[in-house]
Amino acid sequence: MSTSTTTSRRRLRPLGRIAIAVTLVVAGWLALVVALTFGTTPGRSLAVIGPQAQAIAAIAKADGRVLTSSAYVTIARSNAANFVTRLYTAGALLVLDAEQAGGCNGLAPKRS
Repeated sequence: MSTSTTTSRRRLRPLGRIAIAVTLVVAGWLALVVALTFGTTPGRSLAVIGPQAQAIAAIAKADGRVLTSSAYVTIARSNAANFVTRLYTAGALLVLDAEQAGGCNGLAPKRS
């Protein structure tokens, strides 16, 4: 084995460890955010992540209201206590609390 090959492998090991650590942190954060979404109070805005048609179909099956929609993020609301569970059962790919995720609540901005 040449010296340059050994040196390259030694440089890649710390980068590989960093990549694994970052991946684990991101995966853990996402799991926590998804788990906390199940505890949201009824009437909060939820972001349904996935193709627009699939998200709207899931919201309709779960008896929710579409507030706004784009290609891969649809904001919805329902007063049902188990709305998140019903969305996943209806085929939603990922559901997040929209108000915590980025301040999206589906309401028109206040004018001064």
